[in-house]
This record gives sequence, C-alpha cells and structure tokens, in this order.
Amino acid sequence: MNFPENYADLGYIRVSATAPSLVLADPAANASEICRHLGRLRDESVTIALFPELSITGYSCEDLFFTSDLHTSTRAAIAQVAAASEAIVCVVGAPYLTDDGRLFNCAVVIADGEVKGMVPKSAQPNYGEFYERRWFVSGAGLDLDVQDDSLGEFRLCRDQLFRLSTMRFAIEICEDLWAPAPPGVQHSLAGAELILNLSASNDLVAKADYRRNLVQMASAQRLCGYLYAGAGPMESTKDIVFGGHLLAAENGQPLGESERFQLEPQTLIVEFDINKLRHDRMQNTTFTNAERPSNHHLVDLSIPTAELSNITRAYPKHPFVPADENEFDAHAREILSIQTTGLARRMLSVDVDSLVIGLSGGLDSTLAFLVCLDTLEKLAKRQNASPFVIHALTMPGPGTTQHTRESVDQLCSATGVALQEISIEAAVNQHLDDLDHVDRTDVVFENTQARERTQLLFNYANKVGGIVVGTGDLSELALGWCTYNADHMANYNVNAGVPKTMMAYLVRWYARHLADGPLSNVLERVLDTPISPELIAPEDGEISQQTELIIGPYELHDFFLFHYLRNGFSAEKIYALALRAFAEDYSREELKRWLSVFFRRFFTQQFKRTTLPPGPKVGSVSLSPRGDWRMPDEASVERILENIDKLP
Repeated sequence: MNFPENYADLGYIRVSATAPSLVLADPAANASEICRHLGRLRDESVTIALFPELSITGYSCEDLFFTSDLHTSTRAAIAQVAAASEAIVCVVGAPYLTDDGRLFNCAVVIADGEVKGMVPKSAQPNYGEFYERRWFVSGAGLDLDVQDDSLGEFRLCRDQLFRLSTMRFAIEICEDLWAPAPPGVQHSLAGAELILNLSASNDLVAKADYRRNLVQMASAQRLCGYLYAGAGPMESTKDIVFGGHLLAAENGQPLGESERFQLEPQTLIVEFDINKLRHDRMQNTTFTNAERPSNHHLVDLSIPTAELSNITRAYPKHPFVPADENEFDAHAREILSIQTTGLARRMLSVDVDSLVIGLSGGLDSTLAFLVCLDTLEKLAKRQNASPFVIHALTMPGPGTTQHTRESVDQLCSATGVALQEISIEAAVNQHLDDLDHVDRTDVVFENTQARERTQLLFNYANKVGGIVVGTGDLSELALGWCTYNADHMANYNVNAGVPKTMMAYLVRWYARHLADGPLSNVLERVLDTPISPELIAPEDGEISQQTELIIGPYELHDFFLFHYLRNGFSAEKIYALALRAFAEDYSREELKRWLSVFFRRFFTQQFKRTTLPPGPKVGSVSLSPRGDWRMPDEASVERILENIDKLP
C-alpha cells in the first residue's frame, strides 16, 4: 500500500501560480486560456490556482479601462471562469466598476462555480512608470455587499479571509507587498496561513532579487506561506517589460521560482505545509501575543482540499547541513565563530588562562579541540593579552585502540600542543574491585571508565586553574548517548548545539580550508574512524563497539530530531518524509525500528538534558534546558510508540 494515502491529511495543500498567455484587452480570450490551465491544474491535484494582477484584461490596458466594452466583456469572462471552477479555487485579477462609478483593481476569488468575493487593491503606485490612480480607486476601508446581475452576490472588501476546510488564505495585490503597512500583516494576524499576491511588477536590473527578498521576508515576518504570480511578457512593452516572475516561500524559506522572460505560459506548483506554519506560529510568542484585528470577514469556500498521493517538496537527508557549498562555507565559518566566541567569553568571565580537554581520537573531541585552538588565537589578539594554554589529556582504557591513540598523538603533534597521557586501567580495576563487580562488559564497566575520565579532567582543571571543555554533541544529547555525571558534564560544552551530521561536515571543511598539511591529514584520519565510545575491549586490535550499530545511524536520528523539534511533526509524518528521503538507503522496517529507538531514547533520557552544562546555541534546534527545550523527565512515550507500531 502507498503510505501515506493522502498527504493532505498531513497538512499539505497544493497550489499553483501561473503567468498565462495574454491577449491585451480581450477578456474572452484570456478567460479561455485561464480555463484551459484550470483543467490541467485540477488534474494535478491543485487546490488553489493563482493568476496575475488584472489577468482577465491585462494590466497595461491604460485608458481602455475607461471603456464600457471592456467592462461588459470582463463580467462575461469572470462568469466563464466561474463555470470552469469545479473542485478548484481560482483567483484572477480584473477591474470592477461599482454602481456608484468607482473602478477598483480587484482579485476575484472563484470556487465551485461562483464568485465568492472580490478583494480591491489598496496601495496604488503613482510614481515612476506607474500611474494607477488615473484609473483606479484605492480599496482601503472599502466594505460593500455587491449584488451583481451576472456574477451574483459577494463582498467587495480588502479585509477578507477565505476558508478551505480549516486552512485560511487572504489576498494582497502587487504594491500592497511594497507598502509601508502591508495589509497581509493584518491578514496573517487575523488567521490567514497563506497570502496570495496577484502582481504586475515590471522587471528592471536587480529588481527580481529585491522582489524575491520581499516575498521571503514577508513570509518570515508573518510566519505564513506566500504565493506570488507576476504578469508575463505578453503585457504591453511600450515602455516597460514584464518577466512573469512566479515565487513561493514559507516562513522565510524559498519553495520555488519560475524562469522569467518566457514567451510561453509558465506555472509554478508547490505544496505548503499548513501544519508546520501553525507549529511555527504557536511557538513564536511575539506572533501569538500581537493584537488581532477584529474587522475581517470570513468566507467559506465549499470545496475540500485536493487529495495528494504524492508531494513535490524535497526533504534533504541532512537537514542541518546546507546543500549549497557556498552557503555551507558561510555556515561553517559562522558556527566556528559562535563556538569560539562563546568559549572565549566564558574564559574571560571566570578569569582563567587554561583549557582542559580530553582527546579520544574521535570526531567530537577533535572538533572541540579545533575550537579551543581558534579560541586561544582569538584571545591572543586582545590588547595586553596574557598567554593562554591548552592542556590536552588522553586517558586510554580497556577499550582504547592503537588507531585512535595514534590519532591523538598526530593531532597534538600537528598543532604543537603538549599531550599528557594518564591511563585509567588501574583506577577502573580498583573501582570495580571496590564494588566487588566482576563483569567487564556491562554498563557498570562502561560507566566506570567514563566517570574516571571526567573525574581526572575536573581535578586536573583545578590543578592548573582552568576549565573543562565539553565535547558531546547535540545528537548524543538527544539520544542520551552519554554517561550521566561523566562525559555528560563539563564547565562549558562547545559542541552542545552541533548535531553529529554537521560535526563531520565541519571537521572536513576545517581540514580543507583552514588546516595545513599535517593537521589536514590527521583530520581526514579522524573522519575515517568509526564512531565509538571505545568502552569495550578491541577485537584483533580493531574497534569492537560501533555506536551506529547499537543505537542506529546518526543521519536518521538527526533527520528525526530536526523534524520533531524544529517543525513539530508527528511520528507518522516524520516516517512519511523519511520514506521519501531515504528510499534508496533503508527499508521500511529499518526506518520504523530506528524511529522507535529515537522516540524511546529521546523521552527516557530527558533527565540528562535537564542538568546540562552551558554551551552555545548555533542553529535553530537546541536542547538547552534553559533555552529552547523544556520537558518533564517523566513524560510518557508509550502512545507515540504504539502509533509507530501501527505504521505500515
């Protein structure tokens, strides 16, 4: 069976923006073209189809807007589109002349064979190449109940919300987006999760970048979806050119964009995630506490959202890591700057000149070590700075392999940092003998090693007047893959906000961009080492305890973590997206198994996160008990696990 059977049940709605072929001043021809698109879009399970500003007549009709023939044919064209609107919502642009002689530039909302409402443009550009006030009246403050002989009864008003099932959308028209007080802000506060913009914005050098930024920032400021349909090149080119720019953004993130300057019709189809937008709004107390407008009318549209057997949205396997190399380069530099600045400030606040770090030859301690190096370099640039030092300790135990031990030696040798070795084997044996504990494979044996190492680090820090730098990462904290009051503890944990998938990318980036030859070589060596706590004796000299074979692949757990914390998705929705993202990598059985592991560990290990040491937040997901994530230690996970068990 297909799973899910209907993505609309998970909160998705499919919408389109189209720049159709246009015949200036021929509403009948334009209506036929729009109807042709509606048939195709309905077949593609589109629920809302958006067309540009004045798409029934063309935006650049100029003084033809004063002619009665144009208005008569416009009404007939709107009726023609309405007749073709079965099972789809269509939003087109048209001039509308009221009985009192005022002409408005309107968005016409059509559904199920009827005009459901008209929204007038309120911000009218009358500068540069625009002179809309020559023809149109602003719709600001307008609220009319219209009875039209050919189009029926509807409201002509800017402040309207249109409801589809439980989702609500509202309208802006072109300049409304550019205005100092965009009406879409009030629409969003009134409950609109989606803003549609019918536009006829001409193209100039660099204007597309500005327009794109406006759409993305509008969606971010209002925590909404934003769909923008710009008029195409078949408008008049007497003095200006229109590119047919189509854009979609969701809470600041671009979802799609069309090519501009295409003489053929262009259509952009995307899905908005309404559930995600509601989660984002619920979490944002600035939004939830903003004063709500009270003058919006609610119009019910009598069609259901289209069923979606699939979605076009792509969900990357590694959501914490930017796919674009240039973007990742900027992110890597910024993450390291956040980590080093946080550690430097902590050293200054407690007035210490020493950092104490335990090196295992693994990924996490290596990145923390690099952060320590960069922190001391940052501090050394301060005026009259005293000398600072890193105390690197390696504490081999029963599970340490020769490979990781050599990695630590090479790491310190390449950076000129003195390394001190303190074996914990005798202390571990003494500890277990004192407990009269014989088993050398169980959790007591493992945790004894972790606590011996942590005890040495803290006491050594007391000895040299320094602070202990923590190395555990965000993914380990999410899963509770750390020993309570051992590697779970530090004076300051520079990796607390860095997930494991990002960890590998950062170390690789450092090796290729900041490290010299010897350091780069050892960093690549660390990257090639299996992830392991090395708490069980090696087999034939090789690592015998591989973390990902025990608790599951970190790329899956980071995927689950991101969508659970950042987006508030249910286990069912996370599973559906994981099926898409990892279809070629894991079976359904594996995905279900590790999803259960993730939720079980995430809930049962909260007690460790409740007592975390401080550390810098570097991304949108954090587990700090003083910041982003606060959860009772005793919360039940049984219902979630039962739901996972029922997944196909």
